[in-house]
Amino acid sequence: MASSRLGLRLAVCLLNVSEARQQDIVERIAKAGLWDKAGNSVVTACTEAYDLIDMEHHDGIHPCLGSVDLVPIYPLSESVSLEECGRVARDIAEKLSQDVPDCSIFYFGYADQPLKRNLVQRRKEVNWYKRSNLNVNEIKPDVGAVISPRYGLTGIGASPYVMNCNVTIDTQDLTIGQQIANAIRAANVGGLRGVQAMAFPHEGTVEIACNVESFTDETSSSLAAERKECISYFIQGKEYLYFSPRSIERQIKKMATSHGVTTVGTALVGFTPQLCKSLAEQAILEGCGEFWKRRQTITM
Repeated sequence: MASSRLGLRLAVCLLNVSEARQQDIVERIAKAGLWDKAGNSVVTACTEAYDLIDMEHHDGIHPCLGSVDLVPIYPLSESVSLEECGRVARDIAEKLSQDVPDCSIFYFGYADQPLKRNLVQRRKEVNWYKRSNLNVNEIKPDVGAVISPRYGLTGIGASPYVMNCNVTIDTQDLTIGQQIANAIRAANVGGLRGVQAMAFPHEGTVEIACNVESFTDETSSSLAAERKECISYFIQGKEYLYFSPRSIERQIKKMATSHGVTTVGTALVGFTPQLCKSLAEQAILEGCGEFWKRRQTITM
């Protein structure tokens, strides 16, 4: 449904850039989008990120391919369709390729017509999970002829909401983290639907980073036991579900305990769909673009 307070049809872009350590760079990218007066805030923010982040000198543990790694468009209001978001994503890609001619882009989800390949499939195709083995000469972008060593490769697309939830376990044994990540991964028997997980060393501990995708429950009996662990929302009358951050935390804590390890923190990186919509409405209502400065923590 449309926003009950503002009557707006809302979609969101949760921009992923390959920088998290230098706060000034992240803020400059965010402010570039806010200062844009031509209605191209996402393109302007991406252009700033390309200018500030050089992949030839990038250093980080988390997999990434480009200065701007991901430009996902998600519907927030029930009345906004995935097809509309796909068209917005392709329009962003077109404008971005005009403003930054050397950038390279692959499409995913509802921007990837007619195949609609999901992000996981596209990332596997371009070797996102093993960037050290990346051969740029073997990848043919959907937009751009050659992948720039400076800018790398950017994924642009549209899909139901994807949330990021990280759980830290109190050990330096990466093998334990990898075993837990493997156990909760949707692709494996007994895993959590919609969840992709990887384990990384993090400041003397191990962080289990989860991408939490929304999914549909086509057969109501298939999720009977787990449904109480999920949160639902609607896109054009169709119900979507995702595992709640708390339920993911409980699953990881249970598995960590079996290894004699405790959890030491859970961070919701970004927002749930419901909170994202609420904050967007609040920011628009108050005319406050830099609302994130009021939120001093990402911990749940």
